[in-house]
Amino acid sequence: MKIVVAYSGGLDTSVILKWIKETYAAEVVAFCADIGQEEELEGLEEKALRTGASKCYVDDLREEFARDFIFPMLQASALYENQYFLGTSIARPLIAKRMVEIARAEKAAAVAHGATGKGNDQVRFELTVAALAPEIQVIAPWRLEEFREQFPGRAEMIRYAESQGIPVAASAKKPYSMDRNLLHISFESGLLEDPWVDASGAELADMYKLSVSPEAAPDISEYLELEFERGLCVALGHKNLQSILGQLGFHGDLVKTEEGRIRLSPLWVMKVLNILGGRNGIGRVDMVENRYVGMKSRGVYETPGGAILFFAHRQIESLTMDREVMHLRDTLGPKYAELVYNGFWFAPEREAIQALVNESQKNVAGVVRVKLYKGNIIAAGRKSSVSLYSPDIATMEADPTKAYNQSDATGFIALSGLRLKVAAKVHGKG
Repeated sequence: MKIVVAYSGGLDTSVILKWIKETYAAEVVAFCADIGQEEELEGLEEKALRTGASKCYVDDLREEFARDFIFPMLQASALYENQYFLGTSIARPLIAKRMVEIARAEKAAAVAHGATGKGNDQVRFELTVAALAPEIQVIAPWRLEEFREQFPGRAEMIRYAESQGIPVAASAKKPYSMDRNLLHISFESGLLEDPWVDASGAELADMYKLSVSPEAAPDISEYLELEFERGLCVALGHKNLQSILGQLGFHGDLVKTEEGRIRLSPLWVMKVLNILGGRNGIGRVDMVENRYVGMKSRGVYETPGGAILFFAHRQIESLTMDREVMHLRDTLGPKYAELVYNGFWFAPEREAIQALVNESQKNVAGVVRVKLYKGNIIAAGRKSSVSLYSPDIATMEADPTKAYNQSDATGFIALSGLRLKVAAKVHGKG
């Protein structure tokens, strides 16, 4: 039997890899997805092989993550419970999708993951497998009583690793857990399980990786331009953009728009926005959310680039998107976010909503200028060649185009209020 195991090189997944190999007498193939977690991947393959894997895949999925998952979700203005930018949620279907592809290439009978039985990730992984490869078995050790009995805590896992010769450097446990990718970093557990603990206080000041606190951000605002086509950010404008790209290791050709902005792929848009947002204290969220499995949990998130992109996208839509189309899409945004959060990325209803979203975005094009200042994203200008905004019609002065006759509003209001008048008379209010 061959099993593909999601592997990060840490204590939990290393123990799981070895335990699965011994328990199922299986050949184990390890898989690690690089989705921008910036964690040390060097030596991961060697570590997996020493732990018992017959092979280890370490795949760079960052561009696919940004292009095919983050950007379509942002087109939908998806925000879970009005706060969460879905950074962890949107990463899981991509990881599971690649696991399925590897399992089929390796002719594996099963895949395994290290998600616990209390969280959302188990659902996200397994619903993706169900949608893409129903014939493949899923093994979830944390839901197996025999595994939990053997490993009731971290100490037992460390002893097991030592006895099995698993090369894991055990260290003091942080007072929280962390998950990082291109879109965000999430923090939960430990001290954060108490919702009264101030996540912005001195006790957790060193927790944050992507952003400074708004108080520590520069006292001078920073301007940024984002150019959109079909609701997708395709270029950025900033006075120091070339320097920022150099610091990030960008080695491609710099292609500029007519107005001098630099065209970038989704991956590089996200990388640059994370830098700009982070240094201005943008995108920190502290919330108590409703997990799909039924419990409430407290999470703290850093989403600097995603917060800027979400805001700017709404600004260009306000200029270019038909009112009724926008309102219809906005009724579906919470449902879309719920589907992503609950693991239904590959479900037909999410794909159907995406088709409507894609159609709604065909004329969402133009440039948004924003000002970043101490945790705030401030609209500083919008323009588009397909703008639906007409200054001549909207003006409070005389309308030179005669496109709007104010007298027409009399009949409009009378008809709009007719049902209210009827109801008032029926119920004795008038």
